[in-house]
Amino acid sequence: MSTLHAHPSAGRVLTGIILVSAVLGLSACKGGGDAQAKPGESAPAPVPVETEAVARRSVAASYVGTASLEVPRGADVVAKTSGIALEVLVEEGDTVRAGQPLVRLDPDRARLAVQQSRATMGKLENSYRRAQQLVGQQMISANDLDQIKFDLDTARAQYQMAQLELSYTTVTAPISGVISQRMIRTGNFVQINTPIFSIVDNARIEATLNVPERELRVLKRGQPVRLQVDALPGESFTGVVERVAPVVESRSGTFRVVTAFAGDEALRAGMFGRIHIDYDQRADALVIPRAALLDDGDESAVYTVKDGKAVRVPVELGYVDGNLIEVRKGLDLGMPVVTAGKVALREGSTVQVIGEAPVAAAKPAADADAKSDAQ
Repeated sequence: MSTLHAHPSAGRVLTGIILVSAVLGLSACKGGGDAQAKPGESAPAPVPVETEAVARRSVAASYVGTASLEVPRGADVVAKTSGIALEVLVEEGDTVRAGQPLVRLDPDRARLAVQQSRATMGKLENSYRRAQQLVGQQMISANDLDQIKFDLDTARAQYQMAQLELSYTTVTAPISGVISQRMIRTGNFVQINTPIFSIVDNARIEATLNVPERELRVLKRGQPVRLQVDALPGESFTGVVERVAPVVESRSGTFRVVTAFAGDEALRAGMFGRIHIDYDQRADALVIPRAALLDDGDESAVYTVKDGKAVRVPVELGYVDGNLIEVRKGLDLGMPVVTAGKVALREGSTVQVIGEAPVAAAKPAADADAKSDAQ
């Protein structure tokens, strides 16, 4: 039986082979680690956004201000004589016409004064007729006749005054309108010159604006006005610019603009309203929503979407009409502008427009290499 002995040189060769295999294995492990890290470094997820297309429509340049409504015509009804209110004929909210009776005061004292002055006047009329006959017979002087004539004229004036005083016991409306306030009740004693009713003429409503002086050159008399009242949401009323003050108040730097509206049953004095004065209009303008405008500096800009990427576009703006803004330069008709989600965007950000099919993501290169190795 023979025993085989390994040659020393063969042992060294075997050891070298093992070391080389270990180094190659370690290198392979490092390469495999890099291949697994690359898929982990995938591109960021697309930013979801909403867009609207640039459109064409008419826009108006407007000045918007707020003011309280007021009536240009109104009157406090005062008693021209004193007496007890026997009958109050109207209530608050009633519509009245000029000359309509509102309240009747006790007329007894005034009626007696009329009777007394009528009797005095009648007596002097008879005396004057007799005196005219006697002066022709030279039984009285011409001076006596003149004195009787003077007394008669005075009595007539007193009679007319008594009749006027009697008419004051029926208080009438000085203007047509609506009773806004009643200050007396039946049975109250009414003092002379005491206000007893307030009447407002709702046929015309006005609102006065204090407008900054920079608007002086664009606001003119006769321009159309739209009114929206907080108390009547969803309703709109039309009117005109009635008057524009020719001077600017030095302290406030504003000028007064009076707008007028036709009377309406819904509008009431004292209501608070928002007033739009349209002073210019463009019939065919490119517009975008105000929500698309970026608030990131002095330059006006928007984000548009091109090939799935966000592109920042500087724009030149024009008139602002409600929620729309006119774009004079920078955009074309139909271009999409980002209206929601723009805060998270940067130039070149990948975006996913909500409502559109998602863009297919590219396969990572490491996955393709792994498939190739498997084959």
